[in-house]
Amino acid sequence: MFKSLALGLGLLALPQVSFAGAPNAAAKQMAPAASQAPEGPAPVMVDAAVSAPRVQIALLLDTSSSMDGLIDQARRQLWTVVNTFQKARRDGQMARLEIALYEYGKESLPKESGYIRQILPFTTDLDRVSEQLFALSTNGGDEYCGQVIQKATTQLAWSKSKEDLKLIYIAGNESFTQGPVAYSKAVASAKEHGIVVNTVHCGPSQVGAQDGWTAAATLAQGQSLNIDQNRAVAQVSAPQDAELARLSGDLSKTYLGYGAQGSAGKQRQAAQDSNASVSASTTASRAASKASRLYDNSSWDLVDGAKKGTVKVEALREEELPPELKGKSVEERKAVVEAKSKERSDIQDRIQKLQGERVKYLAEQEKDAANKGAETLDTAIIQSVHKQAAARKLMLE
Repeated sequence: MFKSLALGLGLLALPQVSFAGAPNAAAKQMAPAASQAPEGPAPVMVDAAVSAPRVQIALLLDTSSSMDGLIDQARRQLWTVVNTFQKARRDGQMARLEIALYEYGKESLPKESGYIRQILPFTTDLDRVSEQLFALSTNGGDEYCGQVIQKATTQLAWSKSKEDLKLIYIAGNESFTQGPVAYSKAVASAKEHGIVVNTVHCGPSQVGAQDGWTAAATLAQGQSLNIDQNRAVAQVSAPQDAELARLSGDLSKTYLGYGAQGSAGKQRQAAQDSNASVSASTTASRAASKASRLYDNSSWDLVDGAKKGTVKVEALREEELPPELKGKSVEERKAVVEAKSKERSDIQDRIQKLQGERVKYLAEQEKDAANKGAETLDTAIIQSVHKQAAARKLMLE
């Protein structure tokens, strides 16, 4: 299902995905039930400083010892998922994408925390999300699905708006009923706050149904998905891949790290460029993400910061300047920033044009393939997102 969409986003994958449970609709209001092990305050619901519609996705990943394949898929396919939201909008207003990460089920995590750790709160810093995915490791433990859903619901800064798209994706392979918090209680609380819970069972659909994954998704009015996380991801090369990789490198050269976060931001960007080089397809998908409006590094990059108005070039002290601007006058600094901005825009335009050609090429390859690949984690998310975005009147194309 939807394989052409997946290919259009830049990745042909192999693992099987199946769906069960009710299709998503606007969440019905349900009175929150007390959990078996109450913990934490009520959900943190805040409004963003911007008025843009928001897409908030919390990824809850099982990092017990059997989940190396799942983590590898998440690393490889982050940029494919991100690219789905490049044109996300409502009533012509472009949407803001925020991603949060949790891990659960790792025995090296504190028992008193339920073997659960918040890795990242909601963030628009996509390189930081990639960095943390590549930093994950696995080992055995107990997988408390209800408790990690409860923590994500109560700890994250979810939007107050009923119109915003608020999604939890919980992925794993053990029984959904483990732990001190009943999943029914956790799901009811999430629904009360307009959060849709989707389950991704890593294994056969019949096992997921027996272990509660299908029932949880049905109760949440989300989708129940099944993948084989250990199946290798097929990489389909496109004629545009090599040029996209080169342009991605050129694009990184236009970034000017400033202030306390400048050096770390540049290093993080370079590290994620390197991590994406695991395949030509992943590199190309990352290039497309870097050329999109969603790749915003205004917290450390002077070009993005000046464009957004979050920093003024003339206000920076000498020690806060990037190496390229040290010793220059204010006028010279502004000229360099302006030149880098134009260079970046030109490269982004070239990447977007090539990505459009690549999308068409991969769609044709998929259509002509005798043995078409099945979906994996990225397409599982993409398929459900399209349905659930429509319920919020959010356009993705």
